[in-house]
Amino acid sequence: MISTTHDERIHDERWDGRLWAALTVLCAVVFLDALDVSMVGVALPSIQADLGLSTSSLQWVVSGYVLGYGGLLLLGGRTADLLGRRRVFLVALAVFAVASLLGGLVDDGALLIAARFVKGISAAFTAPAALSIITTTFAEGPARNRALSIFTASGASGFSLGLVISGLLTGLGWRWTFLMPVPVALIALVAALKFLPRQREERAAGGYDLIGAATITASMLLLVFAVVEAPEAGWGSARTIGSLIAAAALLALFVLAERKVKHPLVRLGILRSGPIVRANLGLVILFGSYVGFQFVAMQYFQNFLHWSALETALAFLPAGLLVAVTSTKMGGLADRFGTARLIVIGSAALAAGYTFFLQIDAHPSLATLVIPGMVLLGVAFALSFPSLNIQATNGVADDEQGLASGLLNTSGQVGGAVVLAIVTAVLTSSTSADPLDGFRSAITVSALFGVAGLVIALTGLRGSRRAAVAAEEKVLETV
Repeated sequence: MISTTHDERIHDERWDGRLWAALTVLCAVVFLDALDVSMVGVALPSIQADLGLSTSSLQWVVSGYVLGYGGLLLLGGRTADLLGRRRVFLVALAVFAVASLLGGLVDDGALLIAARFVKGISAAFTAPAALSIITTTFAEGPARNRALSIFTASGASGFSLGLVISGLLTGLGWRWTFLMPVPVALIALVAALKFLPRQREERAAGGYDLIGAATITASMLLLVFAVVEAPEAGWGSARTIGSLIAAAALLALFVLAERKVKHPLVRLGILRSGPIVRANLGLVILFGSYVGFQFVAMQYFQNFLHWSALETALAFLPAGLLVAVTSTKMGGLADRFGTARLIVIGSAALAAGYTFFLQIDAHPSLATLVIPGMVLLGVAFALSFPSLNIQATNGVADDEQGLASGLLNTSGQVGGAVVLAIVTAVLTSSTSADPLDGFRSAITVSALFGVAGLVIALTGLRGSRRAAVAAEEKVLETV
Protein backbone atom coordinates (compact mmCIF):
# COMPACT_ATOMS: atom_id res chain seq x y z
CA MET A 1 0.00 0.00 0.00
CA ILE A 2 1.21 3.50 -0.78
CA SER A 3 2.42 5.42 2.24
CA THR A 4 3.19 9.10 2.46
CA THR A 5 4.56 9.61 5.96
CA HIS A 6 8.32 9.93 6.34
CA ASP A 7 8.77 6.79 8.45
CA GLU A 8 6.69 4.61 6.12
CA ARG A 9 8.16 5.65 2.80
CA ILE A 10 9.35 2.89 0.53
CA HIS A 11 13.07 2.13 0.77
CA ASP A 12 13.06 -1.31 -0.81
CA GLU A 13 13.20 -1.66 -4.61
CA ARG A 14 11.02 -4.79 -4.43
CA TRP A 15 7.43 -3.56 -4.71
CA ASP A 16 4.12 -5.35 -4.35
CA GLY A 17 1.35 -5.42 -6.92
CA ARG A 18 -0.65 -2.59 -5.36
CA LEU A 19 2.34 -0.27 -5.37
CA TRP A 20 3.06 -1.09 -9.02
CA ALA A 21 -0.61 -0.42 -9.86
CA ALA A 22 -0.48 3.00 -8.20
CA LEU A 23 2.73 3.90 -9.99
CA THR A 24 1.22 2.75 -13.30
CA VAL A 25 -1.75 5.09 -12.78
CA LEU A 26 0.55 8.05 -12.16
CA CYS A 27 2.68 7.15 -15.18
CA ALA A 28 -0.39 6.85 -17.42
CA VAL A 29 -1.53 10.34 -16.50
CA VAL A 30 1.87 12.01 -17.03
CA PHE A 31 2.03 10.15 -20.36
CA LEU A 32 -1.28 11.76 -21.35
CA ASP A 33 -0.16 15.20 -20.18
CA ALA A 34 3.02 15.00 -22.25
CA LEU A 35 1.20 13.41 -25.19
CA ASP A 36 -1.16 16.37 -25.41
CA VAL A 37 1.75 18.79 -25.77
CA SER A 38 3.03 17.20 -28.98
CA MET A 39 0.19 15.11 -30.41
CA VAL A 40 -1.77 18.01 -31.85
CA GLY A 41 1.16 19.10 -34.04
CA VAL A 42 0.65 16.78 -37.01
CA ALA A 43 -3.13 17.32 -36.91
CA LEU A 44 -2.97 21.11 -37.25
CA PRO A 45 -3.34 21.27 -41.06
CA SER A 46 -6.45 19.05 -40.90
CA ILE A 47 -7.90 21.14 -38.06
CA GLN A 48 -7.30 24.33 -40.02
CA ALA A 49 -9.00 22.99 -43.16
CA ASP A 50 -11.98 21.53 -41.29
CA LEU A 51 -12.73 24.47 -38.99
CA GLY A 52 -11.59 27.24 -41.34
CA LEU A 53 -9.10 28.74 -38.90
CA SER A 54 -6.62 31.43 -39.82
CA THR A 55 -2.94 30.83 -39.19
CA SER A 56 -2.98 33.19 -36.20
CA SER A 57 -5.98 31.38 -34.70
CA LEU A 58 -4.49 27.98 -35.42
CA GLN A 59 -1.43 28.60 -33.26
CA TRP A 60 -3.71 29.00 -30.26
CA VAL A 61 -4.73 25.35 -30.52
CA VAL A 62 -1.17 24.71 -29.32
CA SER A 63 -0.63 27.88 -27.32
CA GLY A 64 -3.90 27.58 -25.41
CA TYR A 65 -2.66 24.39 -23.80
CA VAL A 66 0.75 25.92 -23.05
CA LEU A 67 -0.90 28.99 -21.47
CA GLY A 68 -3.02 26.93 -19.12
CA TYR A 69 -0.23 24.48 -18.32
CA GLY A 70 2.71 26.85 -17.93
CA GLY A 71 0.77 29.64 -16.26
CA LEU A 72 -0.77 27.65 -13.43
CA LEU A 73 1.81 25.00 -12.56
CA LEU A 74 3.15 26.77 -9.48
CA LEU A 75 -0.37 27.21 -8.17
CA GLY A 76 -1.09 23.57 -8.98
CA GLY A 77 1.96 22.38 -7.06
CA ARG A 78 1.16 24.49 -4.02
CA THR A 79 -2.48 23.42 -4.09
CA ALA A 80 -1.37 19.77 -3.97
CA ASP A 81 0.75 20.55 -0.90
CA LEU A 82 -2.11 22.36 0.83
CA LEU A 83 -5.24 20.38 -0.07
CA GLY A 84 -3.79 16.90 -0.46
CA ARG A 85 -2.08 15.36 -3.46
CA ARG A 86 -4.59 12.56 -4.01
CA ARG A 87 -7.59 14.86 -3.94
CA VAL A 88 -6.06 17.39 -6.33
CA PHE A 89 -4.89 14.61 -8.66
CA LEU A 90 -8.35 13.01 -8.90
CA VAL A 91 -10.27 16.24 -9.51
CA ALA A 92 -7.82 17.50 -12.13
CA LEU A 93 -7.83 14.14 -13.94
CA ALA A 94 -11.63 14.19 -14.16
CA VAL A 95 -11.51 17.71 -15.65
CA PHE A 96 -8.87 16.54 -18.15
CA ALA A 97 -11.15 13.73 -19.37
CA VAL A 98 -14.15 16.06 -19.83
CA ALA A 99 -12.08 18.71 -21.65
CA SER A 100 -10.63 16.03 -23.95
CA LEU A 101 -14.12 14.86 -24.87
CA LEU A 102 -15.33 18.38 -25.57
CA GLY A 103 -12.27 19.11 -27.71
CA GLY A 104 -13.06 16.15 -29.94
CA LEU A 105 -16.73 17.10 -30.39
CA VAL A 106 -16.76 20.87 -30.94
CA ASP A 107 -17.20 22.43 -34.40
CA ASP A 108 -16.01 25.92 -33.50
CA GLY A 109 -12.40 27.08 -33.36
CA ALA A 110 -12.92 29.26 -30.28
CA LEU A 111 -14.47 26.37 -28.35
CA LEU A 112 -11.62 24.08 -29.39
CA ILE A 113 -9.06 26.60 -28.10
CA ALA A 114 -11.05 26.98 -24.86
CA ALA A 115 -11.08 23.19 -24.40
CA ARG A 116 -7.32 23.11 -24.94
CA PHE A 117 -6.85 25.86 -22.35
CA VAL A 118 -8.90 23.93 -19.78
CA LYS A 119 -6.88 20.78 -20.53
CA GLY A 120 -3.71 22.76 -19.91
CA ILE A 121 -5.06 23.97 -16.57
CA SER A 122 -5.95 20.43 -15.51
CA ALA A 123 -2.46 19.21 -16.48
CA ALA A 124 -1.00 22.03 -14.36
CA PHE A 125 -2.58 20.33 -11.35
CA THR A 126 -2.16 16.63 -12.23
CA ALA A 127 1.55 16.82 -13.14
CA PRO A 128 2.95 18.28 -9.88
CA ALA A 129 0.47 16.29 -7.78
CA ALA A 130 1.56 13.03 -9.43
CA LEU A 131 5.26 13.81 -9.12
CA SER A 132 4.96 14.83 -5.48
CA ILE A 133 2.97 11.64 -4.70
CA ILE A 134 5.96 9.67 -5.96
CA THR A 135 8.61 11.71 -4.17
CA THR A 136 6.74 11.50 -0.87
CA THR A 137 6.03 7.79 -1.29
CA PHE A 138 9.55 6.61 -2.09
CA ALA A 139 12.51 7.43 0.12
CA GLU A 140 15.32 9.46 -1.42
CA GLY A 141 17.89 7.15 -2.96
CA PRO A 142 17.66 4.00 -5.12
CA ALA A 143 13.91 3.41 -4.56
CA ARG A 144 12.94 6.98 -5.48
CA ASN A 145 15.40 7.11 -8.37
CA ARG A 146 13.93 3.93 -9.81
CA ALA A 147 10.35 5.20 -9.43
CA LEU A 148 11.23 8.60 -10.91
CA SER A 149 13.04 7.04 -13.86
CA ILE A 150 9.90 5.03 -14.69
CA PHE A 151 7.66 8.06 -14.17
CA THR A 152 9.77 10.43 -16.25
CA ALA A 153 10.23 7.77 -18.93
CA SER A 154 6.44 7.80 -19.27
CA GLY A 155 6.38 11.58 -19.69
CA ALA A 156 9.29 11.62 -22.12
CA SER A 157 7.78 8.75 -24.09
CA GLY A 158 4.43 10.53 -24.29
CA PHE A 159 6.07 13.67 -25.62
CA SER A 160 8.35 11.80 -28.03
CA LEU A 161 5.70 9.40 -29.32
CA GLY A 162 2.97 12.03 -29.52
CA LEU A 163 3.88 12.91 -33.09
CA VAL A 164 3.91 9.26 -34.13
CA ILE A 165 0.51 8.58 -32.56
CA SER A 166 -0.84 11.81 -34.05
CA GLY A 167 0.33 10.78 -37.51
CA LEU A 168 -1.55 7.50 -37.20
CA LEU A 169 -4.74 9.02 -35.76
CA THR A 170 -4.85 11.99 -38.16
CA GLY A 171 -5.28 9.49 -41.00
CA LEU A 172 -8.61 8.54 -39.38
CA GLY A 173 -9.56 12.14 -38.61
CA TRP A 174 -8.08 14.91 -36.44
CA ARG A 175 -10.82 14.50 -33.82
CA TRP A 176 -9.34 11.16 -32.80
CA THR A 177 -6.25 12.95 -31.51
CA PHE A 178 -8.54 14.60 -28.94
CA LEU A 179 -10.85 11.64 -28.27
CA MET A 180 -8.16 8.98 -27.81
CA PRO A 181 -7.09 10.24 -24.33
CA VAL A 182 -10.68 10.13 -23.00
CA PRO A 183 -11.00 6.39 -22.27
CA VAL A 184 -7.41 6.25 -21.01
CA ALA A 185 -8.09 9.12 -18.60
CA LEU A 186 -11.33 7.52 -17.37
CA ILE A 187 -9.65 4.14 -16.79
CA ALA A 188 -6.83 5.92 -14.94
CA LEU A 189 -9.39 7.80 -12.82
CA VAL A 190 -11.14 4.58 -11.77
CA ALA A 191 -7.80 2.91 -11.05
CA ALA A 192 -6.62 5.93 -9.05
CA LEU A 193 -9.72 5.75 -6.85
CA LYS A 194 -8.85 2.13 -6.11
CA PHE A 195 -5.06 2.16 -5.85
CA LEU A 196 -4.30 5.61 -4.41
CA PRO A 197 -5.67 5.00 -0.89
CA ARG A 198 -6.95 7.65 1.46
CA GLN A 199 -4.16 8.18 3.93
CA ARG A 200 -2.90 10.96 6.11
CA GLU A 201 -0.63 13.24 4.12
CA GLU A 202 1.97 15.67 5.41
CA ARG A 203 0.40 18.85 4.10
CA ALA A 204 2.07 22.22 4.06
CA ALA A 205 1.27 24.51 6.94
CA GLY A 206 -0.78 27.67 6.54
CA GLY A 207 -3.30 28.82 3.97
CA TYR A 208 -3.20 30.19 0.48
CA ASP A 209 -0.90 33.03 -0.41
CA LEU A 210 -3.50 34.80 -2.55
CA ILE A 211 -1.26 37.71 -3.53
CA GLY A 212 1.55 35.38 -4.51
CA ALA A 213 -0.78 33.07 -6.42
CA ALA A 214 -2.38 35.95 -8.32
CA THR A 215 0.86 37.74 -9.21
CA ILE A 216 2.93 34.71 -10.29
CA THR A 217 0.04 33.20 -12.27
CA ALA A 218 -0.67 36.50 -14.04
CA SER A 219 3.05 36.99 -14.67
CA MET A 220 3.46 33.53 -16.24
CA LEU A 221 0.32 33.95 -18.34
CA LEU A 222 1.45 37.34 -19.62
CA LEU A 223 4.97 36.07 -20.36
CA VAL A 224 3.72 33.06 -22.32
CA PHE A 225 1.12 35.22 -24.11
CA ALA A 226 3.75 37.79 -25.06
CA VAL A 227 6.25 35.34 -26.52
CA VAL A 228 3.58 33.31 -28.32
CA GLU A 229 2.07 36.40 -29.95
CA ALA A 230 5.36 38.20 -30.60
CA PRO A 231 6.11 36.63 -34.00
CA GLU A 232 2.80 37.96 -35.36
CA ALA A 233 2.51 41.23 -33.41
CA GLY A 234 6.23 42.03 -33.69
CA TRP A 235 8.85 41.93 -30.95
CA GLY A 236 9.01 45.72 -30.96
CA SER A 237 5.24 46.27 -30.93
CA ALA A 238 3.53 48.09 -28.08
CA ARG A 239 1.55 44.96 -27.21
CA THR A 240 4.63 42.73 -26.91
CA ILE A 241 6.73 45.25 -25.00
CA GLY A 242 3.82 46.19 -22.75
CA SER A 243 3.07 42.53 -21.97
CA LEU A 244 6.72 41.80 -21.15
CA ILE A 245 6.99 44.87 -18.91
CA ALA A 246 3.76 43.94 -17.14
CA ALA A 247 5.00 40.35 -16.68
CA ALA A 248 8.29 41.62 -15.20
CA ALA A 249 6.46 44.03 -12.89
CA LEU A 250 4.15 41.29 -11.65
CA LEU A 251 7.13 38.99 -11.09
CA ALA A 252 8.86 41.71 -9.03
CA LEU A 253 5.66 42.19 -7.02
CA PHE A 254 5.52 38.42 -6.48
CA VAL A 255 9.09 38.31 -5.14
CA LEU A 256 8.34 41.23 -2.81
CA ALA A 257 5.16 39.55 -1.57
CA GLU A 258 6.91 36.23 -0.95
CA ARG A 259 9.39 37.98 1.34
CA LYS A 260 6.61 39.52 3.41
CA VAL A 261 3.81 36.95 3.73
CA LYS A 262 3.76 34.42 6.56
CA HIS A 263 3.07 31.39 4.36
CA PRO A 264 4.49 32.14 0.88
CA LEU A 265 3.44 30.32 -2.27
CA VAL A 266 7.12 29.82 -3.09
CA ARG A 267 9.74 29.73 -0.37
CA LEU A 268 12.45 31.67 -2.17
CA GLY A 269 15.13 29.89 -0.16
CA ILE A 270 14.55 26.79 -2.29
CA LEU A 271 16.28 28.65 -5.12
CA ARG A 272 19.49 28.86 -3.08
CA SER A 273 20.12 25.22 -3.99
CA GLY A 274 22.50 25.08 -6.95
CA PRO A 275 21.38 21.60 -8.10
CA ILE A 276 17.71 22.64 -8.05
CA VAL A 277 18.40 25.83 -10.03
CA ARG A 278 20.54 23.93 -12.55
CA ALA A 279 17.83 21.28 -12.93
CA ASN A 280 15.22 23.93 -13.71
CA LEU A 281 17.49 25.71 -16.18
CA GLY A 282 18.32 22.35 -17.72
CA LEU A 283 14.65 21.58 -18.36
CA VAL A 284 14.09 25.06 -19.81
CA ILE A 285 16.76 24.26 -22.39
CA LEU A 286 15.94 20.59 -22.97
CA PHE A 287 12.21 21.05 -23.49
CA GLY A 288 12.39 24.52 -25.03
CA SER A 289 15.02 23.70 -27.63
CA TYR A 290 13.24 20.50 -28.65
CA VAL A 291 9.84 22.19 -29.05
CA GLY A 292 11.51 24.76 -31.30
CA PHE A 293 13.33 22.08 -33.29
CA GLN A 294 10.14 20.04 -33.62
CA PHE A 295 8.31 23.04 -35.11
CA VAL A 296 11.06 23.60 -37.68
CA ALA A 297 11.25 19.90 -38.52
CA MET A 298 7.49 19.87 -39.18
CA GLN A 299 7.85 22.72 -41.64
CA TYR A 300 10.85 21.09 -43.29
CA PHE A 301 9.42 17.58 -43.61
CA GLN A 302 5.83 18.48 -44.54
CA ASN A 303 5.92 21.84 -46.30
CA PHE A 304 9.35 21.62 -47.97
CA LEU A 305 9.81 17.87 -48.60
CA HIS A 306 6.03 17.25 -48.87
CA TRP A 307 6.11 14.21 -46.61
CA SER A 308 2.77 12.91 -45.36
CA ALA A 309 1.70 13.22 -41.72
CA LEU A 310 2.55 9.56 -41.15
CA GLU A 311 5.96 9.84 -42.83
CA THR A 312 6.75 12.88 -40.73
CA ALA A 313 5.66 11.10 -37.57
CA LEU A 314 7.80 8.06 -38.38
CA ALA A 315 10.85 10.31 -38.77
CA PHE A 316 10.57 11.00 -35.03
CA LEU A 317 10.06 7.35 -34.16
CA PRO A 318 13.75 6.50 -33.44
CA ALA A 319 13.94 9.14 -30.71
CA GLY A 320 10.61 8.10 -29.22
CA LEU A 321 11.45 4.41 -29.14
CA LEU A 322 14.88 5.04 -27.64
CA VAL A 323 13.37 7.11 -24.84
CA ALA A 324 10.60 4.58 -24.17
CA VAL A 325 12.98 1.60 -24.04
CA THR A 326 15.92 3.06 -22.11
CA SER A 327 14.57 5.73 -19.75
CA THR A 328 13.36 3.20 -17.19
CA LYS A 329 16.98 2.17 -16.63
CA MET A 330 18.12 5.68 -15.74
CA GLY A 331 17.41 5.27 -12.02
CA GLY A 332 20.12 2.61 -11.72
CA LEU A 333 22.55 4.70 -13.75
CA ALA A 334 21.83 7.72 -11.53
CA ASP A 335 22.61 5.61 -8.45
CA ARG A 336 25.90 4.50 -9.97
CA PHE A 337 27.19 7.62 -11.71
CA GLY A 338 25.16 10.50 -10.24
CA THR A 339 22.70 12.75 -12.03
CA ALA A 340 25.31 15.42 -12.84
CA ARG A 341 27.30 13.11 -15.12
CA LEU A 342 24.21 11.81 -16.90
CA ILE A 343 23.01 15.37 -17.52
CA VAL A 344 26.39 16.33 -19.01
CA ILE A 345 26.31 13.39 -21.43
CA GLY A 346 22.67 14.07 -22.30
CA SER A 347 23.36 17.77 -22.88
CA ALA A 348 26.27 16.93 -25.18
CA ALA A 349 24.03 14.57 -27.17
CA LEU A 350 21.36 17.27 -27.41
CA ALA A 351 23.74 19.88 -28.82
CA ALA A 352 25.27 17.29 -31.18
CA GLY A 353 21.84 16.21 -32.45
CA TYR A 354 20.80 19.74 -33.40
CA THR A 355 24.19 20.43 -34.97
CA PHE A 356 23.81 17.23 -37.00
CA PHE A 357 20.56 18.53 -38.52
CA LEU A 358 22.29 21.65 -39.82
CA GLN A 359 23.30 19.41 -42.76
CA ILE A 360 19.72 19.28 -44.10
CA ASP A 361 19.27 19.61 -47.85
CA ALA A 362 16.61 19.00 -50.50
CA HIS A 363 17.17 15.23 -50.43
CA PRO A 364 18.01 14.15 -46.87
CA SER A 365 19.24 10.62 -46.29
CA LEU A 366 17.36 8.63 -43.67
CA ALA A 367 20.40 6.43 -42.98
CA THR A 368 23.04 9.14 -42.66
CA LEU A 369 21.09 12.21 -41.48
CA VAL A 370 17.56 11.77 -40.13
CA ILE A 371 17.96 8.56 -38.12
CA PRO A 372 21.39 9.38 -36.58
CA GLY A 373 20.20 12.86 -35.63
CA MET A 374 17.02 11.53 -34.05
CA VAL A 375 18.98 8.87 -32.17
CA LEU A 376 21.20 11.57 -30.65
CA LEU A 377 18.14 13.54 -29.53
CA GLY A 378 16.63 10.35 -28.12
CA VAL A 379 19.80 9.71 -26.11
CA ALA A 380 19.62 13.29 -24.81
CA PHE A 381 16.06 12.89 -23.57
CA ALA A 382 16.61 9.40 -22.16
CA LEU A 383 19.58 10.55 -20.06
CA SER A 384 18.62 14.11 -19.16
CA PHE A 385 14.89 14.09 -18.48
CA PRO A 386 14.84 11.53 -15.63
CA SER A 387 18.09 12.92 -14.19
CA LEU A 388 16.73 16.47 -14.11
CA ASN A 389 13.59 15.30 -12.30
CA ILE A 390 15.64 13.40 -9.72
CA GLN A 391 17.97 16.34 -9.17
CA ALA A 392 15.13 18.86 -8.86
CA THR A 393 13.40 16.97 -6.04
CA ASN A 394 16.30 15.50 -4.05
CA GLY A 395 16.82 17.09 -0.64
CA VAL A 396 13.40 18.81 -0.67
CA ALA A 397 11.10 18.39 2.35
CA ASP A 398 7.86 16.46 1.85
CA ASP A 399 5.67 19.50 2.36
CA GLU A 400 7.47 21.30 -0.50
CA GLN A 401 7.58 18.47 -3.03
CA GLY A 402 4.57 19.95 -4.84
CA LEU A 403 6.40 23.27 -5.01
CA ALA A 404 9.58 21.65 -6.38
CA SER A 405 7.54 19.69 -8.92
CA GLY A 406 5.59 22.78 -9.97
CA LEU A 407 8.79 24.80 -10.40
CA LEU A 408 10.31 22.12 -12.63
CA ASN A 409 7.25 21.70 -14.82
CA THR A 410 6.84 25.47 -15.09
CA SER A 411 10.42 25.72 -16.30
CA GLY A 412 9.75 23.22 -19.06
CA GLN A 413 6.53 24.82 -20.28
CA VAL A 414 7.76 28.41 -20.17
CA GLY A 415 11.00 27.30 -21.83
CA GLY A 416 8.97 25.67 -24.59
CA ALA A 417 6.96 28.84 -25.21
CA VAL A 418 9.96 31.19 -25.15
CA VAL A 419 12.29 29.15 -27.37
CA LEU A 420 9.48 28.32 -29.82
CA ALA A 421 8.73 32.02 -30.17
CA ILE A 422 12.39 32.81 -30.87
CA VAL A 423 12.70 29.96 -33.38
CA THR A 424 9.49 31.03 -35.12
CA ALA A 425 10.69 34.63 -35.34
CA VAL A 426 14.01 33.53 -36.89
CA LEU A 427 12.27 31.24 -39.36
CA THR A 428 9.66 33.76 -40.49
CA SER A 429 12.13 36.66 -40.71
CA SER A 430 14.48 34.82 -43.09
CA THR A 431 14.87 36.80 -46.32
CA SER A 432 16.98 34.21 -48.13
CA ALA A 433 15.70 32.96 -51.47
CA ASP A 434 16.61 29.45 -50.34
CA PRO A 435 14.16 28.21 -47.66
CA LEU A 436 16.82 25.78 -46.43
CA ASP A 437 18.79 28.77 -45.10
CA GLY A 438 15.81 29.72 -42.97
CA PHE A 439 15.47 26.19 -41.61
CA ARG A 440 19.18 26.03 -40.78
CA SER A 441 19.05 29.42 -39.04
CA ALA A 442 16.10 28.32 -36.92
CA ILE A 443 17.77 25.01 -36.01
CA THR A 444 20.88 26.99 -35.06
CA VAL A 445 18.81 28.62 -32.30
CA SER A 446 18.05 25.20 -30.78
CA ALA A 447 21.71 24.22 -31.19
CA LEU A 448 22.88 27.34 -29.34
CA PHE A 449 20.49 26.62 -26.49
CA GLY A 450 21.84 23.06 -26.45
CA VAL A 451 25.40 24.37 -26.08
CA ALA A 452 24.27 26.66 -23.25
CA GLY A 453 22.72 23.65 -21.54
CA LEU A 454 26.01 21.77 -21.80
CA VAL A 455 27.87 24.67 -20.18
CA ILE A 456 25.38 24.76 -17.30
CA ALA A 457 25.61 20.99 -16.91
CA LEU A 458 29.42 21.14 -16.71
CA THR A 459 29.21 23.64 -13.84
CA GLY A 460 27.02 21.12 -12.03
CA LEU A 461 29.63 18.43 -12.60
CA ARG A 462 32.26 20.60 -10.90
CA GLY A 463 29.83 21.29 -8.07
CA SER A 464 29.15 17.59 -7.51
CA ARG A 465 32.89 16.89 -7.36
CA ARG A 466 33.40 19.60 -4.74
CA ALA A 467 30.52 18.20 -2.70
CA ALA A 468 32.00 14.70 -2.90
CA VAL A 469 35.43 15.95 -1.77
CA ALA A 470 33.86 17.90 1.11
CA ALA A 471 31.90 14.83 2.21
CA GLU A 472 35.03 12.68 2.10
CA GLU A 473 36.98 15.24 4.16
CA LYS A 474 34.17 15.35 6.72
CA VAL A 475 34.28 11.54 7.05
CA LEU A 476 38.06 11.63 7.53
CA GLU A 477 37.74 14.26 10.23
CA THR A 478 35.47 11.99 12.25
CA VAL A 479 37.84 9.01 12.06
